[in-house]
Amino acid sequence: MSDYRPIPCADHERLEFAVLTRQWLDVRVDGAPQRLLPLDVYTRDGAEWLQARNEAGETAVLRLDRLKL
Repeated sequence: MSDYRPIPCADHERLEFAVLTRQWLDVRVDGAPQRLLPLDVYTRDGAEWLQARNEAGETAVLRLDRLKL
């Protein structure tokens, strides 16, 4: 069983909109501030995930419940 905690719908919609409009977002990942370009939001293994690129051009996959928008 997954320990994933769903994020608020408004935050999920904001991420999806950022993917569609290629909008950079300032977020906190496990408490650390980051600027990310969301590339995709999807569900896998009982959790929701964000694929994003940071300002250095590196791509990461992050669990949505670890983000603070």
